Amino acid sequence: MYSHASESLIKQAREIQVSELQKFYSRLMKMLQGKELELPPTPLILHVVDELFILTAVSKGDLSSLCTQLLRNLESRPSEGPTHSLMHTLPVLNSVLTHSPECLSEDQMTLVSKKLVDWLRYASVMQGVGTSSGGFFTGPRSRQPVPIAELDGSVSGDFFTVLCVGQGFTEDQWMNVYSFSMLRHWLLTYHSSCSTTVDADDRSEVDGSVVSMVSATSSSSRLLPPKERLREKAFQYCQRLIEQSDRKAHKKTDTELQKACLVEAVCILDCVCVEDASLVYRTFPCIKALFGRLSSELSYARVLLPIAQFYLNHGEIAAVDCENVWKVVFGRFPTELFNDPFLAHELLRFLRLNLESIELRVPQYTRYFPNLLKFLAWDSPAMVDDFVDLLPSMVTTGTAVELLHTLLDLPCLSATLVLQHRFRHTQEKNCFPQQFVGRSFVSLDAFRNPSFRGLFLFLLRTEAGDTMDRLSTLHELLVEAADWPRVTQCARTVPVLLHVFFNTIVTIADEKLLAHLILVMLERSSLLLNIPAYIKEIHRVFSCHLLRLCKLHPSLVVNQSHELLEFAGSTANVYSKEELYTHVVWVLGEYLSVSCDSRCSVSLITSCFEALEAVLFEITSSAPPTGKVCPAPKVINTLMSALAKLASRSHDLIPRVSLFLSKLRTVTRSGSVAWCSDEEDLVAIVTRGEELWSLLKAPGVAQSVLTPPPHVIAPQWHRDTNVALPLQLRALTSLTHSQ
Repeated sequence: MYSHASESLIKQAREIQVSELQKFYSRLMKMLQGKELELPPTPLILHVVDELFILTAVSKGDLSSLCTQLLRNLESRPSEGPTHSLMHTLPVLNSVLTHSPECLSEDQMTLVSKKLVDWLRYASVMQGVGTSSGGFFTGPRSRQPVPIAELDGSVSGDFFTVLCVGQGFTEDQWMNVYSFSMLRHWLLTYHSSCSTTVDADDRSEVDGSVVSMVSATSSSSRLLPPKERLREKAFQYCQRLIEQSDRKAHKKTDTELQKACLVEAVCILDCVCVEDASLVYRTFPCIKALFGRLSSELSYARVLLPIAQFYLNHGEIAAVDCENVWKVVFGRFPTELFNDPFLAHELLRFLRLNLESIELRVPQYTRYFPNLLKFLAWDSPAMVDDFVDLLPSMVTTGTAVELLHTLLDLPCLSATLVLQHRFRHTQEKNCFPQQFVGRSFVSLDAFRNPSFRGLFLFLLRTEAGDTMDRLSTLHELLVEAADWPRVTQCARTVPVLLHVFFNTIVTIADEKLLAHLILVMLERSSLLLNIPAYIKEIHRVFSCHLLRLCKLHPSLVVNQSHELLEFAGSTANVYSKEELYTHVVWVLGEYLSVSCDSRCSVSLITSCFEALEAVLFEITSSAPPTGKVCPAPKVINTLMSALAKLASRSHDLIPRVSLFLSKLRTVTRSGSVAWCSDEEDLVAIVTRGEELWSLLKAPGVAQSVLTPPPHVIAPQWHRDTNVALPLQLRALTSLTHSQ
């Protein structure tokens, strides 16, 4: 808890208006620009400027003045002011780059590039004087400067970098560290837009240009312009960091520092190679060797992603085989590190940022969708947004069917990953985790059982291959997983992804593939992990997109009439798949017509009529099965409407449906019925039946009303000159004037 005084200050700070901050900022800027300031600003003032810069809307003129003062500070000698002031100037300059990069002039950019070169390459190689601990042996001899050291304790034989250690750092060594921390930002902000592009046909392993010849050696790089010289020094600096990272650090924190510096070094090398293609051939041997050294070390996964970025950007230019890189990134990482949230975020970010290039240059990427979906199955809430963006790239005519099955099996995959995680834990600890003691382990025993191992291995596959049988067996083995938190969270994301899947597939698939997907929907409606809410949502999604597919391609109903009739002819589906069943019946009644497909014969219409008639008669002649509720009114109404539509196309069927409708009215007059528990619902059903009966008395009218032609459903009166609004207005005007 804060003290009373602290809470009072916090309250005052929260009540400060933006206008007050701007006034304070203006006064501070005037002070910085005043003649009385001949010394560089103190670190505190610079920190305040940095914070105010972020909080206030600063004019371009103010920023230019601030940059001038900052750069004047950079040019000052250490003896002219506090020795630590320069270290606090670069962070403020970095903030300027973030918020308003255009405020620096060309001369100022050149100056900063020169200073960065000096700090990066020519920092002192001797340790700074550390703080003395006192004592008898403290004296001038003990304070003599000594060479900087490597992380493994050896004396450094080259220039200073952030991976050098010592008892203390000098001013220029600190500036070296700060310069490296902002180097990539500087290159991306000011160099990429000004870099000279080279035609791909003119690039060769031995570039004949003067620039590449001059930049080949460190000594001759002094002849280069400031931007190119900074690029060369950045290249040398990163090469040295990669060499230093191969040393065995004494401390674990230093090992983590090596990894972080490797990430930054590879990213900077990627930047400079994007700017100057001639550097690609000098850089690739180093990057290739680094990949070979780290590819087997999962602890270096965060470093391998920037390496993959480098291969993606430059592998084609250098004609390098990248297959092994993608096997590690798309194959090994999700398989073994699916439970690493940092890696999952970084890998999915890498995919999102480079999706267009990956689709073009890594066609095998789509094969790895079963592996990549492990990230989603393990941590669905955190990953669902990423996969909403990525899933369309995984949907192809070759992957569509398997991908649909895989999405429906995601809760099973989630449960399997949990079991795999527990299994590894019990192997390592030789005991059950404490949080699972006393719980059932039927699923874990099944996971260990060789008889069922194939089922789980299929779910854990790395690449796309085929679909699986024995789904019902798998669901029985995972029945206890239905209430596991990860599984239920995963189940909630599947409907969202299914919408993305179907929205994508309708744009690329032909009717043959769409027909196959309809079969999958009908089949899988009965083969889902037993999570009631999940099953209901999946049926709702299937219903929505079944209507959409059939509306776009009405001939699908004739193509799949056998399977649709088999589904609609099952009375059990009325009670277990109410919504999907209703929509299947609707598409049969709506699109089983010669006007939609010339192959629609009278015998097909009759067989469909008889199947639906049998179901309607069965559900309206008896009470529902034990444990089931009465069918919803919309199911009965849809069945009656479908029968009426079919009869209007084959008039021989009209007496049969009319007889049923008349009996329905007679039966309901006697009071309540066993198949409808609500009186209002029963009245609605009877009313609909009477409307249909009346229509069928005039078959020609019934067909026009129940199945209206397209120009009636979607009128375009604004294009019809006979009924257009201008014509009506002219007629009304003439009548008014004539009166």
